[in-house]
Amino acid sequence: MTLDSEKVIVNASKPEIIDFLKDANNLIHLLPQDNISDFKSDETQCSFKVQGGIIISLIENGFEEDKLFLKSGEKSPFPFDLTINLTELEAGTEGFIHFDGKVNAFLKMMVEKPLRNLFNYMSKKLEERFK
Repeated sequence: MTLDSEKVIVNASKPEIIDFLKDANNLIHLLPQDNISDFKSDETQCSFKVQGGIIISLIENGFEEDKLFLKSGEKSPFPFDLTINLTELEAGTEGFIHFDGKVNAFLKMMVEKPLRNLFNYMSKKLEERFK
């Protein structure tokens, strides 16, 4: 299953955004605080509980000039990769989140809408962070 968040324009350069996102401690600023709990992090990974008690863990998996790669950790309910895509523009940087997960058809029906909403929320919070 693949999903893309809405594209946003962030008022910052690609290097500024990548520096912010490379530190997993900063991901808490992009998550909906009323829907998560038990956030734990260090510079390269984080984990948190979402509503329903599911634990999501993310591990930094490298970066390129215009992409930051994250992957699911052991505690996540299914394996997935997140790619944060960034394109420098004249007036900021366009960005979006691409999700690629190994999700069966039954689970897809349950998680597709909440994941899309989460990634759109995270994109908007990144946009707000650099206003």
